[in-house]
Amino acid sequence: MNSQTQTFSELFKRKIYETFSHLHKNPELSWEEWKTTEYIEGILKDAGCHRVITFDDCTGVIGDMGNFSGDCPVIAIRADMDALYQEVNGKMQNNHSCGHDAHMTLVLGVLWSLQHNEHLKKQIGVRFIFQPAEEVGAGAMRLAEKGVVADADYLYGVHLRPIQELAAGYAAPAILHSATRSIEFEIHGEDAHGARPHLTQSAIEIGAYIMNAIHSLYFDPNIPHSAKVTRFISGGRNTNIIPGKASLAIDMRAQTNELMEKLHKRVLDVIHNAQEIYKTDIEITSDHGIVAAESSQTAQNIADKAIQHILGPEKTAPPVVTPGGDDFHFYKVKMPELEATMIGLGCNLQPGLHHPDMHFEIDSLFTGIHIFNEILRLHSLAD
Repeated sequence: MNSQTQTFSELFKRKIYETFSHLHKNPELSWEEWKTTEYIEGILKDAGCHRVITFDDCTGVIGDMGNFSGDCPVIAIRADMDALYQEVNGKMQNNHSCGHDAHMTLVLGVLWSLQHNEHLKKQIGVRFIFQPAEEVGAGAMRLAEKGVVADADYLYGVHLRPIQELAAGYAAPAILHSATRSIEFEIHGEDAHGARPHLTQSAIEIGAYIMNAIHSLYFDPNIPHSAKVTRFISGGRNTNIIPGKASLAIDMRAQTNELMEKLHKRVLDVIHNAQEIYKTDIEITSDHGIVAAESSQTAQNIADKAIQHILGPEKTAPPVVTPGGDDFHFYKVKMPELEATMIGLGCNLQPGLHHPDMHFEIDSLFTGIHIFNEILRLHSLAD
C-alpha cells in the first residue's frame, strides 16, 4: 500500500474494500440499478445525510451533508452506477468493466471522511450524486432535468483511466472527453434469387456504399474525429439469396461539439443519398449521443491544486484528452454557470476500459479519496 493509504484507519480501509467487493459482485445494467440504489440509500442515511432522495420514475439516489443554508458553497460529487452486459469467460453477463463500482466506492469514501468532520460540514454543503444509466448516455440529462445540480456551485466527477492514458500514482484535473453519437438504421428491401440481381437492390451493396461514403468524409485534421460502421447484419444461411434487408450502426466521435454537429449532418446526408440512389427505404431507428467535455477552468484549477498537494507536481498530469465519452458533461451544458470538471485517476488499469477482464490497483481509490477530501478543504478555505 502507498503512503496515502496508510493515513486511513484499518476500519476505514476494510469498509472501502468490502464496499467495492459488494458493488463489483452485484452489477446492474442501465436503468436497472434498483438494488444498487437501495444499497447506497441505506449508506447515505446511516452516514447521517440530512436529506436523501430517490426517484419514483428512475434509479439513482442523492444525499446532502453539510451546510445548505445558502451562505456556503455547495459542492456536488457525482458517481455513475451502471454496469455493462458482455461476454465474460464464455458467458454473457452483467460486468463492471468500466470502473463504476470503483467510482461509487470512492465517493462513498469521501462521504465517510466528511461524516465526522464537523468543522468542514459547517463551512460547505456537499451533495453526493449517484447517477444511473451513464453507459447509455441518458442518466445525467435525466437527473439534471430533475434539478439535482440546480443549487450547486461546483460539480466534480471521477473516472479511472487506462494505463495507456495515465500511469498509477498520477492524477489529472480534467478529462476532456469527445462528443459521441450513434446512429442505428434498417434497410428495408426485398430478397431476390442470386441468379436475378436485377430484381432487387442488395442491402449489402447499399450498406457498403454508406460505409465507403462515410470513410470519404473529411474535416479539420487538427481536431480528432472518426465515423465508422460498427454493426452490419444482413443475409442468412442460404448463399443464393440476395438480401434486401440489413441492420447497421454507425459510431461517431469528435473532440468538439461544433465538429460533431457537422459530422452528424454529413453522415445523415450519406444515408439519405443512399436511399435516393438505390430507391430503397432506409429507416433510422435510433440517433443519440453525448456532448463533448465543457470543463470549467475554475474547477480545474482547484482540482489541480488538490492533486499537487496530495501527489506533488511531478505526478500531477495535464488534462487527459480522450476519444471516449461520458454523459457527465450534460450537467454543465444544461447549466452553463456550473463550475465542473471530471478528475482522471491513474490506477494501473489494464487491459483497458470495457475489456471483460479489466482490473486495476484498488488501493488507488484511497489516493482518489484524499484528492477529493483536499478539494473540499480548499473550498472551505476559499469561500
